[in-house]
Amino acid sequence: MLPSMNTTFVETNSVESQSPTPTETSVLTADARAFLLKLAARFEPRRQELLTRRRTVQQEIDHGKFPDFLPETAGIRQGDWKVAAIPKDLCDRRGEITGPVDRKMIINALNSGASVFMADFEDSNSPTWSNNIEGQQNLRDAIRGTIRYESPEGKQYQLGSKLATLMVRPRGWHLDEKHFLVEGKPISASLFDFGLFFFHNAAALLGKRTGPYFYLPKLENHLEARLWNDVFCFAQDELGIARGSIRATVLIETILAAFEMDEILYELREHSAGLNCGRWDYIFSFIKKFRAHPKFVLPDRSLVTMERHFLGSYVELLIQTCHRRGIHAMGGMAAQIPIRNDAAANEQALEKVRRDKLREVHAGHDGTWVAHPGLVPVAKEIFDKYMPEPNQISLDRKSTENKSTQCGSRMVQPKDLLDVPTGDITEAGLRWNLDVGLQYLHSWLRGSGCVPIYNLMEDAATAEICRAQVWQHGAHLKDGRPVTEGMVKEIIHHRAAELGAEAGGVSGSDEKLRQAARVLEELTTSREFAEFLTLASYDLLD
Repeated sequence: MLPSMNTTFVETNSVESQSPTPTETSVLTADARAFLLKLAARFEPRRQELLTRRRTVQQEIDHGKFPDFLPETAGIRQGDWKVAAIPKDLCDRRGEITGPVDRKMIINALNSGASVFMADFEDSNSPTWSNNIEGQQNLRDAIRGTIRYESPEGKQYQLGSKLATLMVRPRGWHLDEKHFLVEGKPISASLFDFGLFFFHNAAALLGKRTGPYFYLPKLENHLEARLWNDVFCFAQDELGIARGSIRATVLIETILAAFEMDEILYELREHSAGLNCGRWDYIFSFIKKFRAHPKFVLPDRSLVTMERHFLGSYVELLIQTCHRRGIHAMGGMAAQIPIRNDAAANEQALEKVRRDKLREVHAGHDGTWVAHPGLVPVAKEIFDKYMPEPNQISLDRKSTENKSTQCGSRMVQPKDLLDVPTGDITEAGLRWNLDVGLQYLHSWLRGSGCVPIYNLMEDAATAEICRAQVWQHGAHLKDGRPVTEGMVKEIIHHRAAELGAEAGGVSGSDEKLRQAARVLEELTTSREFAEFLTLASYDLLD
């Protein structure tokens, strides 16, 4: 393991402030760093323009301008075009597993029997410097077949003979990598994660008859997809890789992107691997984008299910859009995980996963996500039974008027995507949000971004829902009491004291817990809404 460190890499090849570790030297070679600098020089100005545009759009929403399908891109939505043909090893994606980029997870996920493993530098990864750099080295070792891991108990892990196809999720456009400076400013975390992985592994992957495949998070519009496409074209040209070698699935996990699905696919059409229903971030985005409007306050998280009209409409639109364009419409993550010490509770959890995957396959999805190797057989069993072909792309194509918003027999309208679910806000739901949010932040600050809490796998996306729901100003509980700042702070302080007692003085835990409580208090009670908890907390990481 790399030690915690604050080494900053600068824009030249001069000696760093500390001697680099062997892993850093291996990953951040002179040529790799030069490639990162080229990416930053070419694309950082546009990234900043697009981030400024996000703020402008948010101000417009705050003042009552709600999203709609873009009139200026109607020709794209109505056009009869397709994305590039699907690579052979991405035709069947019925079961995908996701997780962070530590060695044990990578080995277990690649061996899990899943069709695809999405190695995650984003929501399930706490972006410490050591996690990010070791993650790059771990993926290099995995691609070359040399990755090994020995547990503290002496158990050996290595790759088997049949492996999942690898995809990588870099961090979103909004995030920086503070340890690598370009002209005195942090490089885009997106360019850092993508650039290092592509530079070191693109040729090796193509030599193994696969390719550099990615998941793209947090996009808000087609202009951000265009930026990614331009990055892909430049990177392929720079390294002498054929254009179209890169393939990328975009997570539709913001409410604004839901109105531009056709346009996003069009921008990436040479490099597209479809769209994915990133449901947890999508719910968070729904809260965040409409935060200035009291009518958009959501009920308890447990009541915001995929059966709700606004989520069902989003699913329908995504599937129809992807299938019309000849590409995969991927389902989302079931948060349940196996429960090893309670057979009855475990069966209940598995049944929830089965029902969720049954909903997805009947809706027309071409595959689904799980977060634990033990759930791969459960998800695949459902898709094997109801999707005997590699995917369902050809089954949902229909000749319709205005196909870009036609889903089955009904038209998805803006009002469908903006329909606010009704239901109660309870004290139990409030306490649960604060409890989970606190536990997750505590873990994230200690370097773990994928955390089992109450038999659910929580990551940054689910934690965002927790803190955003608490923040929603003007909310009242079912019994009529307003959710006040004092009430929120009291619950946080009480739960932090309980967690501190449970930790029993574990080294370093108390300070991280105090930090987590302070961050959560600020996130849930401040006047201004923090865009991302990962941004608000990043400076506290090594």
